[in-house]
This record gives sequence, C-alpha cells and structure tokens, in this order.
Amino acid sequence: MKSLGNTNVRTLLNSGNVVLDAKRASATKLARSIEATIQTRFGFSARVVVITAADLTATIQKNPLPRAADQPSQYLVAFLPSEAALTKARPLLTQPWGPEAIAVNKRAAYLWCTNGIIESKLLKAFERLTEGAATTRNWTTLLKLQVAVGMGKNAA
Repeated sequence: MKSLGNTNVRTLLNSGNVVLDAKRASATKLARSIEATIQTRFGFSARVVVITAADLTATIQKNPLPRAADQPSQYLVAFLPSEAALTKARPLLTQPWGPEAIAVNKRAAYLWCTNGIIESKLLKAFERLTEGAATTRNWTTLLKLQVAVGMGKNAA
C-alpha cells in the first residue's frame, strides 16, 4: 500500500485491518487501487472496503443500538463498498428479529447477534442479501480502530 503513495501503513489485529494515511480523497478509488494491487502482486482477488477516519468516528458516535455495545463480541458493524450495496439490507428492517436487532444508516449496518454470531439468523440473512460484500467488525475492534487512527478518546 505504500507503493500507492500511502504513508504510516500499519496492520491492526489479525482480521484484515490496515490503518494508513492516504493521499487519495476518494475511499472508493483507494479501495479499487488496493484491490488491483493485491491481484497483481499476489495473484488473487480480495474485496477491499475503505473507511475514512471521520466515517469510522461517525459510525461509532451515531450508534443506534447503545445497549448492544454492552455485548461487544455479539455486536457487529458491517461496512459495504457503497450506499447502494447497503440498501440491499434494508428489507431486514421490516422483519421481526427479536431478541436480535438491526439498524442501518447510509454508511453501515449494525447487527446485534444476541445468541452469538455463529447462531445468528439475522447475520445469515444479512450476508445473503448483501451477497457477502460486507466487511464486519465487532464493537471492540471498531473502538480499537478508532484509537489506532488517532481519533479515539484514548488516542495519544
């Protein structure tokens, strides 16, 4: 990713998280460039979703399911490559999921999988409707990413 002109490139945790300072203004264009680089350099394709630091912070601050944050390993936030891709999940909002819950805004879907992510019917339905295009992180990972980009309350 440094070869694309990015700086301060570093990985966080073992779940495909890369934090970097980018010269490109467009998250979508940066994602496509990274995907092309992965394909060229390693010979396989990988879907990349880029979230700006500002979008990450807004996603955390606008948490529509605050009670779910008390169960961070069961609370997922899913990011998709575009707002259009995210609209595919909107039909789930009209279905009863209790005790699970879902909320969707223009940038992310929030999935509270109260019985765990492996057993979650909601998560399975979400993945089916979004055709596996989402990248999901649990609430704890999101908070760690926020700190890593220097916008969290505990950032140095």
